[in-house]
Amino acid sequence: MTNPTALAFGYPASKVAETDHWLILVRPKQPTFGSLVLVCKEAVQAFSDVSPAAFADLQVAVAGIERLLKAKIAYQKINYLMLMMVDKDVHFHVLPRYDGIREHDGQSFPDAGWPAAPALGTAVALSDEVVQRLAQDFAQAWVQA
Repeated sequence: MTNPTALAFGYPASKVAETDHWLILVRPKQPTFGSLVLVCKEAVQAFSDVSPAAFADLQVAVAGIERLLKAKIAYQKINYLMLMMVDKDVHFHVLPRYDGIREHDGQSFPDAGWPAAPALGTAVALSDEVVQRLAQDFAQAWVQA
């Protein structure tokens, strides 16, 4: 059964990829272009409760994310934020960081917080259709990476 956090971030339509223990999803609200959510598939709400197998598999997921986002976004830095205030299941918000603006599908995506902390409140909200198209585009790039 899929956990509530994955569903809250649009799974399955937002799915880019998955590993044995992690889902990689497009984040519907994009503080920076290419923002993702990395959701543990285990039923855990504390990082310390993640299994050793999922911890090991986290490296596989992170390596794939960074290959994908470097190729698609050309980020300069990357932030992994574990906030878990509203969505309780273990997950990270993955934000590619860059100086300037990225353009996609007729929209501009500034990194309003650059070079400091990310400005989560200035996120560009994507429609369900754009989330799904972006997830499909990223999924194709994930396979090719």
